[in-house]
Amino acid sequence: MRKGVSKAPHRSLFKASGLTNEELKRPMIGIVNSQNDIVPGHINLDQIAEAVSKGVLMAGGVPLQFPTIAVCDGIAMNHNGMKYSLISRELIGDTIEVMANAHPFDGLVFIPNCDKVVPGMLMAAAKLNIPSIFISGGPMLSGKYKGKRLSLSDMFEAVGAVEAGKMSESELSCMENKACPTCGSCSGMFTANSMNILTEVAGMGLPGNGTVPAVYSERIRLAKTAGMKIMELVEKDIRPSDIMTEDSIYNCMVADMALGCSTNTALHLPAIAHAAGHDIGFKELNEVSKITPQICKLAPASEIFIEDLYEAGGVSAVMKSLDKMGLIRRDCLNVSGLTMGQICDAAEIEDEEIIRSKETAFSPDGGLSILWGSLAPDGSVVKKGAVDPKMMVHTGPARVFESEEEAIKVIYGRKIKPGDVIVIRYEGPKGGPGMREMLSPTSAIMGMGLGDKVALITDGRFSGATRGAAIGHISPEAAEGGPISLVKDGDMISINIPEHRIDLLVDEAVLEERKKDVVIPDRKLKPGYLKRYASLVTSANTGAVFKGE
Repeated sequence: MRKGVSKAPHRSLFKASGLTNEELKRPMIGIVNSQNDIVPGHINLDQIAEAVSKGVLMAGGVPLQFPTIAVCDGIAMNHNGMKYSLISRELIGDTIEVMANAHPFDGLVFIPNCDKVVPGMLMAAAKLNIPSIFISGGPMLSGKYKGKRLSLSDMFEAVGAVEAGKMSESELSCMENKACPTCGSCSGMFTANSMNILTEVAGMGLPGNGTVPAVYSERIRLAKTAGMKIMELVEKDIRPSDIMTEDSIYNCMVADMALGCSTNTALHLPAIAHAAGHDIGFKELNEVSKITPQICKLAPASEIFIEDLYEAGGVSAVMKSLDKMGLIRRDCLNVSGLTMGQICDAAEIEDEEIIRSKETAFSPDGGLSILWGSLAPDGSVVKKGAVDPKMMVHTGPARVFESEEEAIKVIYGRKIKPGDVIVIRYEGPKGGPGMREMLSPTSAIMGMGLGDKVALITDGRFSGATRGAAIGHISPEAAEGGPISLVKDGDMISINIPEHRIDLLVDEAVLEERKKDVVIPDRKLKPGYLKRYASLVTSANTGAVFKGE
């Protein structure tokens, strides 16, 4: 778009943007910035982009910024806005694809931070396959109230405590001023931090990208380094296909299980792998979970936060511990130019209580578990590392709700009994549409003191901040005629997490009769992206990618 007589009009337009003849001879680096003033994890991304631009300039390139969108899952939670969270992933990837093909860059720097932005950008990088590097905005520091460290999940659980009369509204007000003290992605092992960590493991982010706190000056220095490193990647023509290999995706699955990441990784990793030309699903995730000990346990499963993982040595130290077990594929390349083996060798484990060994692991298998059975023939997922031991095996009567709103009203009304299995359906990728997160219902259950007595299952999904016996991604979903659409109040549901089972204890002949009476709720969708998404999206067990992709 710059060379030769025929590109004189193009050069005139670049000059209209202020570029000189000298700049037009240099590599042009697109900087994809998802900054906005709404998402707390993204309000600092203008500083990150500025640092990246300085790095690019120092290395002799021309930085050119362009934007994409970002949704805050916490702010979008428990109202209609949550339907637009997951669906933003494909939209983010598409907007970047459009910009990068319409204006061919020599390289790309991706600046995400929260939830769907990270996987959406990783999918775009894989599809575009031009030299690329990621630098996120970094995690938030934990809050503190009355001597207890806090994160966003504590706020959602506090709402349940107020509803149960266990906390006053004045205490709630004090907490809300303390829980999220800085900018950055929410401070626990929630979806945003899970995906930023896995970006580093995949090799697309520099060592430190997943854990250096947002407010540390080290984050700015890392961004400058990323700006310089993209120039090396361009010069050597190292592309995402050279980095996001089958082996690096395998390393991501291992790290996912070792860290007890968000259940949303079971949605995003298959989608990212698919974009990179590799196929993984629930089966592969479960196989890796069986051989990978959970060596870290962070909030919401504990009072350890991402800043603590950073102080303990970060992602590199986690990988070092896993490498000692022979679980890491060492030859995978990182955008730094180092291999995963070299990164592991140089890492130091600074706190063996936070980053444990095989012998001292929290459990001999991974923090996520895939369940199959008559209720989920194509699978479902649970954050096993955050389930109370009393709920690892549970059988109870179903309490069925056709939407999150119906369920939360009954939960807040204190009409859920110990032993119940709450079923929230028609919230899947197609049926929601948009596969809403159910953080409010699960947090209400925990806040009311029912976390060791009640299970919740859904064809929707859960926030990484969720803890308890919360089983999501039930596949096939209700809107596709899955068995979850046949459940009635009082049906007994059996959950056995150690044996990877979830079953509806109803005779098959009875279920066949019920199929005749199933009516899928009409969401009365207006023309627009939500309606278009519902017509294109596939099941959660395939990563909720679009049909034909």
